[in-house]
Amino acid sequence: MLHHKLLLVDDDRDLLEMLLSIFRRAGYTNLLTASSGSEALRIWREAQPNLIVLDVMMPCMDGFSFLKEIRRTSRVPVLMLTARGEAEDRIEGLEIGADDYLPKPFLPKELLLRVSAILNRAYPNQNEIAELAGSTVDMANAEVRKDNETLTLTAKELLLFKKLYQNAGRIVTTGILCETICGEFWQGYESTLSTHIRHLREKIEKNPSKPVSLITVKGLGYRLNLKEGSS
Repeated sequence: MLHHKLLLVDDDRDLLEMLLSIFRRAGYTNLLTASSGSEALRIWREAQPNLIVLDVMMPCMDGFSFLKEIRRTSRVPVLMLTARGEAEDRIEGLEIGADDYLPKPFLPKELLLRVSAILNRAYPNQNEIAELAGSTVDMANAEVRKDNETLTLTAKELLLFKKLYQNAGRIVTTGILCETICGEFWQGYESTLSTHIRHLREKIEKNPSKPVSLITVKGLGYRLNLKEGSS
């Protein structure tokens, strides 16, 4: 759970630093911050976080407007923070698509418990079997079962597949996938990514030359399609 990428959004710099401190002390290592709705939109599009902690009261684009925008295309979990405790505000956030709502001031332990609960619901550890059109991927054991054969994924292939699986049905950019396998300084590794993608396709696709599960989205990145009816 602690490896999940969190985006923290608040226009109060002091509170943003406090949020960073809370999550760092709890062991979270992949933290992003934004101090406005527009900045948060840019980071969300580029980095595709696993969860967003979102302040409601921000100038120009408030939390409600930001949430409406991302809910057009994404179901990324969102925990909303607000200094206002009115029931109408909580209801509005939940109706728009927030996963939970925490009024300020809050206890750090309650914040961490709520985030943990959301992550457990959104990314259950036990759900590590991916059903594809031509194969089944067991992420816990890094194995692919296809045509009565068992194939083993390399560490890099497993990292790539997990990132794609976490965003199944959505485009994952080339930059995000390069960062997944190469770290922060990934520029120049696009050809390496293409090689890993090709090897991954050879293992998971019935016909790697005509992929139906791991699709290239020209100029953007890749998308993983799960078998119809699976989740």
